[in-house]
Amino acid sequence: MDRRLTLYILIGMVLGVFAGWLVFTLVPQASLPELHEHFVKSFGLLSSIFLSLIKMLVAPLILSTIVVGIAHMGDSAALGRIGVRAILWFITASLISIALGLLMVNLFQPGVGVDVSGASAEKVGEVAKLDFYEFILHIFPKNAFDAMATNNILQILVFSLFAGVALSALGEKGAPLVRGADALAEMMLQITGYVMRFAPFAVFGALAKVVAGSGLGILKTYVELVTEFYLSLGVLWVILLSIGGLFLGKRIWTLIRYIREPMMIAFSTASSEAALPKLFEQLDRFGVPRRISGFMLPMGYSFNLDGSMMYMSFATIFIAQAYGIDLPLSTQIAILLTLMISSKGVAAVPRASLVVITGTLAMFGLPVEGVALILAIDQFLDMGRTATNVVGNAVATSVITKWEGMLEVEEPAFVEHPHAPAHTVADGRAGLELDPSNFEDETKGA
Repeated sequence: MDRRLTLYILIGMVLGVFAGWLVFTLVPQASLPELHEHFVKSFGLLSSIFLSLIKMLVAPLILSTIVVGIAHMGDSAALGRIGVRAILWFITASLISIALGLLMVNLFQPGVGVDVSGASAEKVGEVAKLDFYEFILHIFPKNAFDAMATNNILQILVFSLFAGVALSALGEKGAPLVRGADALAEMMLQITGYVMRFAPFAVFGALAKVVAGSGLGILKTYVELVTEFYLSLGVLWVILLSIGGLFLGKRIWTLIRYIREPMMIAFSTASSEAALPKLFEQLDRFGVPRRISGFMLPMGYSFNLDGSMMYMSFATIFIAQAYGIDLPLSTQIAILLTLMISSKGVAAVPRASLVVITGTLAMFGLPVEGVALILAIDQFLDMGRTATNVVGNAVATSVITKWEGMLEVEEPAFVEHPHAPAHTVADGRAGLELDPSNFEDETKGA
């Protein structure tokens, strides 16, 4: 379905550009304003429906995924030390990714001079300057239901954190609610799958609307945006691999060689999950025990989305630039911190970044309809950021394993232990189940 959806999105892009060009050429706004407006509104309806459906997902999706994630973190206290080290790494990598995204988008300024008059008929007011104390106070919800009703991401996150920690502390008493939250998360993922099937039509409408209003000249902006974004991702790769090299030494080159295949799978499918089985296998070969990768990779796919976080900061400021909104540094830092927190826990969702960007734009009074500008080329951007997520998680897993003193000599995958039964593999690499007692014994004194 993922590859077919990608094909349909590409077809939608081509048809959208063609339809928009036909309207721009045959129904000029100057001579046929009413008919032109009819076509533009019709195209815009498709992307507006999609954006409304995306907004529908925000509150329940973030609530359920974070509650379940926090509650399950308390399942094995034996993994605490590695969990703490992993979180420290994830937070550092997240800050680097988002800060680099903000730096590069301010350096390149891809949105400056973009004509969005045809993309949206709505006028956007000035961004309210946030007082630091008001911003801090605004984080904490007075009413959890009101926070969900208004899609206030930060307030939903705060409530979700409290709920997750409380359910973890309750143990068996809280298990029914954890299972309920887990079921809600699964339901939201299923609904997200349904919503994403509408993406080709939304992409068609978004591109057709923009081209009909602004002409083919807008495509030059898209080419510049994609090029500058990939240059920024290249800088991020250099930084992440260089930091990894400080821990791994010359073996960082071996890691790069091993992760090329899962990275290409992620790039071609724009799906981190599609690359996960191959990434497990290649890290096995690199010398990462499966009991470590089986814990680190799923955790990283929720909390270590380096490419996605750079994209979110890049895209958010691009939209502000496109609408001619000058964001002061203090507001950009506030956006950075918001993205830092709100990007956690929605890794399994296709195009999850759109959900987070939509909520962040709404929170800071920026034009939510600007997401339609990004939606038109999101597939191309998604491929790069997904491959970057794979690189970031491979480096993180390898570094934490080395930090724990458990990185083994590289060997062919699934080498059978001489004393192991025929159906088992050395270090338990054949499965993802973790034995906390064995894990604790082997990590003592590391």
